[in-house]
Amino acid sequence: MNGRRWFWLYFAATLLVIVFLFPFLWMLLTAFKQEGYGLVFSLRVPYTLDNFRRVLFQFNFGRYFLNSLIIATASALFSTLFASLAAYAFAKGRFPLRRTLFVIFLSSMMVPGLLYLVPQFLIVYRLHWINTYWGMIVPHLANVFGLFLLTQFLREVPDSLLEAARMDGASELRIFGWIIVPLAMPIIATVFLLNFQFHWANFLWQLVVAQDQSMYTLPVGLAMFKGQHQEAYSLEMAAATLSVVPIAVLFVFAQRYFIEGITRGAVKG
Repeated sequence: MNGRRWFWLYFAATLLVIVFLFPFLWMLLTAFKQEGYGLVFSLRVPYTLDNFRRVLFQFNFGRYFLNSLIIATASALFSTLFASLAAYAFAKGRFPLRRTLFVIFLSSMMVPGLLYLVPQFLIVYRLHWINTYWGMIVPHLANVFGLFLLTQFLREVPDSLLEAARMDGASELRIFGWIIVPLAMPIIATVFLLNFQFHWANFLWQLVVAQDQSMYTLPVGLAMFKGQHQEAYSLEMAAATLSVVPIAVLFVFAQRYFIEGITRGAVKG
């Protein structure tokens, strides 16, 4: 490829980057503008950090942020752990109806998630988990997609490696912790990131369970805030920035594991 083709290729890639990043940059700039300048397109408008202070303390988004962080981290951590253990059992275990159960789990992915809403709510209600972290975390700890992704990778791990560990007296949990986890770390990190992103952005279930304002998460708080402050564009963008930045930062620091995990999953599958 000659120099002219490289130039046009990079030029087109740069244009695409600008197009995709422009909404995020606009949101970020608007978040720092003083109230009343939200729709003014100029770099000379007065900027301030007061929007974030008001959003965090005056409008209680600090509490919403903490709720989202607790729920997303706990849900992603435990759902990834359970998916990893289940994937190890399905990939390397030998028990009755193993293939049948795996197919049933995969079939559940074809059922729309809204169909689970009412049964899950009834269970949470009878357990008295309304307005609790338990009610927001426990119903979504089963992660079938993560189970599938991890199982496809672990099937390619040589059985001889595990048999050698068993001959040395290693238990199944020790094999899982010292052999399986290091080998599958990119896939495990990918599943964790996907789970974290899902629970961080989850709106409907958190809205149903969090019937008290003190239990709102960022998506719920942002929706309620936008309904009450339609003209406060700077404050709205400051609140939206708080909900987006953690995901962006997490992806920047873990993108190597994410890309490697997706690539490995695709190849092994």
